[in-house]
Amino acid sequence: MTPERLAQLTRLRHALHQIPEVSGAEEKTAAMVADRLRQHQPDQLLTGLGGHGVAAVYEGRADGPTVLIRCELDGLPIEELSDQPYRSAHTGRGHLCGHDGHMTMVAALAEDLAASRPGKGRAVLLFQPAEETGKGAAAVIADPAFAQIAPDYAFSLHNLPGLPVGKTALCSGPANCASRGMRIKLTGKTSHAAAPQDGVSPAGAISRLLPGLVALGKGGDLGPEFALVTLTHARLGEPAFGIAPGQAEVWATLRTVTDARMDQLIAEATFLVDQVCAAEGLRYSTEFDDVFDACTNHPEAVEVLKAACAAAGHPAQMWGYPQRWSEDFGQFGKQAKAAMFWLGSGEEQPQLHNPDFDFPDAAIPAGAGIFLRAIRNLLG
Repeated sequence: MTPERLAQLTRLRHALHQIPEVSGAEEKTAAMVADRLRQHQPDQLLTGLGGHGVAAVYEGRADGPTVLIRCELDGLPIEELSDQPYRSAHTGRGHLCGHDGHMTMVAALAEDLAASRPGKGRAVLLFQPAEETGKGAAAVIADPAFAQIAPDYAFSLHNLPGLPVGKTALCSGPANCASRGMRIKLTGKTSHAAAPQDGVSPAGAISRLLPGLVALGKGGDLGPEFALVTLTHARLGEPAFGIAPGQAEVWATLRTVTDARMDQLIAEATFLVDQVCAAEGLRYSTEFDDVFDACTNHPEAVEVLKAACAAAGHPAQMWGYPQRWSEDFGQFGKQAKAAMFWLGSGEEQPQLHNPDFDFPDAAIPAGAGIFLRAIRNLLG
């Protein structure tokens, strides 16, 4: 990649960085991406996929497989800490996971594919909404228009702080943990603080549930039996001294390596809640949100990425364990031979979702080059 082209792509990344939009609200981001793609004359441009998703299709000269490259449109509801001139222009929102960089690398492919169409099959560049909530990939796949671009292979990347810029890593099998948020609502009976015996307080239930839930998943090695329960929020009654509470909520994030272990963990957590509430005389309800299935790399897709990384001059380290954080890219693995690789974003880089995270522009050539090599190896 020439310095001039990298400078052009860096300007795009900075423009995207300034307009972060949260999951499901990526209207301006999608419009900027679509305008950029139109400049490179795709054979088909789909918009509004699963919300604000955008897909550019480049047809090959002969029949062959469909190869999808996926990136994410959404930012985070986190205030950015930065003195950069391109810092977020929106209070309380920031591209603090690197999706602006991911979009830029995939957008770079449009220029290459416009200059030289695939020899066979077709390449699809997908800009997916709502990854951060776990809802976007499923919504895109459920969109009737997705049937037009259903892939045989699907590839993605995620930048990884702690790994040197431009270095790559891969694993076969589990790549990202399954996770979901569990919201437990407890209902008893409110009473005067002077007569708590006239009510039914959830206080005792909370005092049992907090350690009990944590005991169900203590983390440890990232093997098939890995389970982690993280308490994220608890509320008991109202902030008043004259009221004995009648209601409470507990929020926890459940995390496992496999979907089967997640099913087991949900059953264990639900059983615990049921037993505690029965003993305390409480009613309860449970809800689940931010649902991410496990992301599993297909061995054939891993070999494609491994070869692409090597050919692009960024040979991949092969790791035998997944990331603890979750990714809804796993949904595409139910439809296609799919794999994700990790691209280093710097040994001193703040961690993902930190307020001072900023995707390194120097990583753009590596990610774009690896994706292009994967497309060319499969489609010519």
